[in-house]
Amino acid sequence: MWRTRARRPRQLGAHALDFYGGVPKAIVSDNLKSAVTRASKYEPKINRSFKDFARHYNCAINPTRTYAPQDKALVENAVHLVYQRIYYPLRGMAFFSLKDLNREIKRLLTGYNDLLFQRKEASRRELFQSIEREYLKPLPQTAYEMKDYKRAKVQKMGYVYFSPDKGYYSVPYRYIGKSTLIHYTKTLVEVYYNHQRIALHQRGQGKGIYITNKEHLSSTHKKYIDWSPEYFTKKAAPHGPNVVRCVEKIFADTDYPETAYKRAMGLLQLYKPYSSQRLDSACKRALQADAVSYMRIKNILKNNLDQSSLFYQDLEEDQTHIPSHQNIRGASAYN
Repeated sequence: MWRTRARRPRQLGAHALDFYGGVPKAIVSDNLKSAVTRASKYEPKINRSFKDFARHYNCAINPTRTYAPQDKALVENAVHLVYQRIYYPLRGMAFFSLKDLNREIKRLLTGYNDLLFQRKEASRRELFQSIEREYLKPLPQTAYEMKDYKRAKVQKMGYVYFSPDKGYYSVPYRYIGKSTLIHYTKTLVEVYYNHQRIALHQRGQGKGIYITNKEHLSSTHKKYIDWSPEYFTKKAAPHGPNVVRCVEKIFADTDYPETAYKRAMGLLQLYKPYSSQRLDSACKRALQADAVSYMRIKNILKNNLDQSSLFYQDLEEDQTHIPSHQNIRGASAYN
């Protein structure tokens, strides 16, 4: 059973267990707020983060009774001895970095643990190795990371807003509108609903970013993820080469691709009421007139200008509509 007076039991407790190289069956703590939410002689309420700590190390938390120092008499005496052997020698020394301070504490701690007891003819280290070490359980394979918590509602787009990073993390779309609890560490973000984990993400390194798992998206949203200039060019290929050229020109003339996505999608949808053949013909006319846009191509189809217009037929043949005649005079006749 490990007794601790740590002001921050989660961080310092993890370092203590690493130092001992094992985990006790139970940890006896004081009734400080960072360990015990509500003190009770019979059934104290443990802080949620401290519960996670105990769950990670597979041990129990057994707080002392309030106003009962005899529950941890050994640790009270040990603190007094540590002050005498470690703290007092340091009080007159100056340190210019935390690393230097920790190095000196470690040196004094090693000497303190190797100091022989007066009556037992053994040191604290020898007694620990010969008696107490065998009762410790092995440490977990992964290091403990302290968790924090935030509540968030799943937005209509299928993401929860993570306020510490001002970012967004995806969850399965069926939880849209539900209230969730986010568990997060320095490296992970977990989203829980009704005590069940519904999403797990690596924590993003930037501010205001979107972290997406494609499996969380609905079928409609999955299509949006795949959108790109190459995607629309591939979708245009079955409708004809002129449709492909129009789509490529739409993207070439637009600085912001997202606006071009809408125009390209609208253009490709025109094949439904007019057929792919007419759409390709209309795109050809638009390219010849250097008038490529969704509305212009739609007007060409709507007014049947793609089918048999004499103007477009002559334009296609690159011939003037005025027939050749001997009475026609050019600029040379006026010299």
